[in-house]
Amino acid sequence: MTESPILARKTVMSKPKLKPTMTDVLKAAIEQGGISRYRIARETGILETSLSRFMRGETSLRLDKADVLADYLGLELVKRKAK
Repeated sequence: MTESPILARKTVMSKPKLKPTMTDVLKAAIEQGGISRYRIARETGILETSLSRFMRGETSLRLDKADVLADYLGLELVKRKAK
């Protein structure tokens, strides 16, 4: 049985690796930080339900909440050098 040209093309073509988004970085920091969502919520004032929905990908965080969360997790946004 031969593979269809469409399937063959899909396996040969791969997407370029994208740089992580701010959402990816925030989620990774929460997962790897070893701090419970309850504690993060309590210490930042961000609702635990909002954090849980964000982690599940159901909603995004408002920018002001993302700022608070990034500061709490020790993250900062830096500008890359232009190419």
